[in-house]
Amino acid sequence: MLTGPDHLVVTVDDIPVAVDFYTRVLGLEARYRDNERVDLMLGDMALRLHQCDTAASPKAARPTPGSIDLCVRSVLPLDEVQAHLSALQVPIEAGPVSRQGANGPIVSLYLRDPDGNLIEICRPERS
Repeated sequence: MLTGPDHLVVTVDDIPVAVDFYTRVLGLEARYRDNERVDLMLGDMALRLHQCDTAASPKAARPTPGSIDLCVRSVLPLDEVQAHLSALQVPIEAGPVSRQGANGPIVSLYLRDPDGNLIEICRPERS
């Protein structure tokens, strides 16, 4: 019946700050819908940023900045991701560490966006 996600709403305190992080640090493309909503393209889906006080409806019962724990796959080796994050002075909270992904073993790095959302960046673990 379902084939996969179209978009995931991420509630943020400050859309321009979040857009800067997700475009500059993670390389996502921003598509502006209006002043309170921006889509950040992640493959064939979007992370849709909503300002925490948005009037958009319907929405989650308790939209809260910093409440997302998101894992995304990287096309780059994690050592290149680490070097990129280091150059931008973005702290790595944990990793690289072995984890279990949706399709098998992965190696992950963890960092936080400006709202405190946990972002896990992963690659398939090599045997």
